[in-house]
Amino acid sequence: MVFRSLRRAALGVGGPTVDTVLDNPVTRPGESLAGAVRLIGGERDVEIEQIVLTLVTRDGTRTVELARQTIAGGFRLDARTAHAVPMEIALPLATPVTHVYGERVPGLAVGVRTDLEVAFAVDPGDLDFVAVHPLPAEAAALEALRELGFRFNSADVSQVFDFWVAPQYQQIATEIAVGFTTGADFVELVLDGRVRTRHDRRERVDWAAEVDRLMRQIGQI
Repeated sequence: MVFRSLRRAALGVGGPTVDTVLDNPVTRPGESLAGAVRLIGGERDVEIEQIVLTLVTRDGTRTVELARQTIAGGFRLDARTAHAVPMEIALPLATPVTHVYGERVPGLAVGVRTDLEVAFAVDPGDLDFVAVHPLPAEAAALEALRELGFRFNSADVSQVFDFWVAPQYQQIATEIAVGFTTGADFVELVLDGRVRTRHDRRERVDWAAEVDRLMRQIGQI
């Protein structure tokens, strides 16, 4: 299934147009986005110096570049001629999650920007937004929080999730910051920036028990 972006930017009057197409905009950290950059020549031949993909995230106050990759360059695009360039860009494990419990986090976005450089001009590119869902271990931990009665509040590009605390822990706190550090073979859950637990990402973990233990540990600090 092909998802076409709405982007259609022109490099000046009569210049080439660019249409970035992703095979699937639904992804997870550590995976790759694939598709094609489709060019249509304008009124004259141009030299395409390079096509650059940039993976960025923003939360309304900050824009952070996560990855950058040059996918093509050094070729002529003839007037009114179509040309497609295959694209693929990997998402770092630190890519922010934009969807929690299947719903988009308000104000938080991740996207691929396609910059087309021709002689004497640069198309700054618009974002083709993607939906980044948590990896299985993080998803399981987040689900455990919900089952315990925690209520999701917000998240930002630093990948700190804010939750309203479940009723049984109200004597400890009313809000809690939940963070994840994910490596090639591990995931670490951090509560309140002070207590943490680390496990193999492939390990089956009783996350509800782990959260309960960490919350009680916070109550003793």
